[in-house]
Amino acid sequence: MDYFNTVLPADSVEFCPHTLATTVFVCGTYKLEQPTPVSQSSEENTAPAAPQKRVGKCLVFQVNDDKKSLMCRCHTSASRSPLLAIADSEGHLTLSEWDINQGHLNNIANIACATSDVLCLSLDWSNRRSHVDTIGSVVVSLSNGKLALLKPENATGLSVTDTWIAHEYEPWVAAWNYWDTNVIYSGGDDLRMKAWDIRQGFNRPFSINKHRFNAGITSIQSHPHVEHVVAVGSYDNTVRIYDSRKLLTPLVQVDVGGGAWRIKWHPSVRRQHDLLVACMHSGFKVVKLADTWTNIGELTATPGESWEIMQRFDKHESLAYGVDWSHAEDVKHQDKVQETLIASASFYDCALHLWSG
Repeated sequence: MDYFNTVLPADSVEFCPHTLATTVFVCGTYKLEQPTPVSQSSEENTAPAAPQKRVGKCLVFQVNDDKKSLMCRCHTSASRSPLLAIADSEGHLTLSEWDINQGHLNNIANIACATSDVLCLSLDWSNRRSHVDTIGSVVVSLSNGKLALLKPENATGLSVTDTWIAHEYEPWVAAWNYWDTNVIYSGGDDLRMKAWDIRQGFNRPFSINKHRFNAGITSIQSHPHVEHVVAVGSYDNTVRIYDSRKLLTPLVQVDVGGGAWRIKWHPSVRRQHDLLVACMHSGFKVVKLADTWTNIGELTATPGESWEIMQRFDKHESLAYGVDWSHAEDVKHQDKVQETLIASASFYDCALHLWSG
């Protein structure tokens, strides 16, 4: 196992899916700087408070296959190849390109999705299921309750084509239906999961689930291997599995013991029933769903019947936020059990761990 101190609080992790860069992953960090105390005794101190300042970095790592060691690299050099999108805390989306030969990440575009006082909360690529050469569309959720849709404008560029009010409170997540990229899902602190069809405009969603969640919705991911299946995480310690054609009633409800801040389906079809979850106050977990879980129906399933927590990782000492599976080949152990490399990041302890599951 490997450990790295990210210095700033860590909140996101993503492995590169490109076949020539599966050993590369990034970790995003974020910190809200505390304002300098100002004396209140002077009558001159009547100016409005300065805007809150936020700082952060995108750390780039490459896994050494021999020792499973980590190398941290800054994104500074010119490059072409796989694209990385970074949603920041000042309303911008940065596009960066990874140079496979030189091992550098270079910023190629900075796109304003909102004003600088608005935070980008999440983003998702539309083409994550099909690794094609053309650039996909991106959806971004914003702290002012809006979503932003960005579409390709050239070979490597994106531009904002639509923004619309989606939620009353922070929409923590926006995600595509990878099987039908006309459909966007969103969820937030208003306890509503919504589905939007980009062909029908954005005055109202075509589906609203407002009865199933006991706390804010934090994560959504369409299944990359099984059509019509969507996983939804919430602050209420539950991951719900839905049929995208019946978004009001979950097929399965999984108690993960903590707020499900990130959920990631396994990238391999061989492990299509495995789900990786960052459970905030309850560490990281690998959940396995039963082979027949799509036929469970409306009932809440119990462990051993339709789902099981196969593994947990508790070495983090703070909020479990960022996590992802590697897209590289699985690690083979002496007992012939195959496991996938996993990177996980936690917030206040500024910790990044590398493990397998």
